[in-house]
Amino acid sequence: MATPKRSYDPQQQQIVQQVKNSGMINNIQSPRRDEREEEMSRSVVAMFRAKEEEIERRKLEVRDKVHAHLGRVEKETKRLAEIREEIEGFTDPMRKDVAMVRKKIDMVNKELKPLGQTCQKKEREYNEALEVFNEKNKEKAQLVTKLVELVTESERVRMKKLEELSKNIDILH
Repeated sequence: MATPKRSYDPQQQQIVQQVKNSGMINNIQSPRRDEREEEMSRSVVAMFRAKEEEIERRKLEVRDKVHAHLGRVEKETKRLAEIREEIEGFTDPMRKDVAMVRKKIDMVNKELKPLGQTCQKKEREYNEALEVFNEKNKEKAQLVTKLVELVTESERVRMKKLEELSKNIDILH
């Protein structure tokens, strides 16, 4: 009673061949051995199919988990985009104000530059005028001192002459 040979897919044939080559199945061809071989092949194929089904089931579970995770990621991405828009809304008015203030600062700097140059020029002129003023003041002080000396000398000389005249008048009288 020989059982007809089944056709297996390439992976199943490989497993059957490995089982035969491993020494588990004898090469002696007897009907009973053929049945055992066939039975072993079926059990190997059944194990293989069970493993394939398990792999397929796990693959589906992983796919479901990945899809669920992608759904959460999409929600979080949308939420982050909303938060970014809110933040940009908060900072946008400040950016405009900051840009406006910076523009004003630049304009004032442009105005300050020639004013600073004018100020330095005036300061140099002031320092030169102050120096001339101080020199003239010293000169005036020296002249006043000289004048005081001259006036004092003149008064002394006049007093002396007046005394002499007074003595002369006293002698004449």
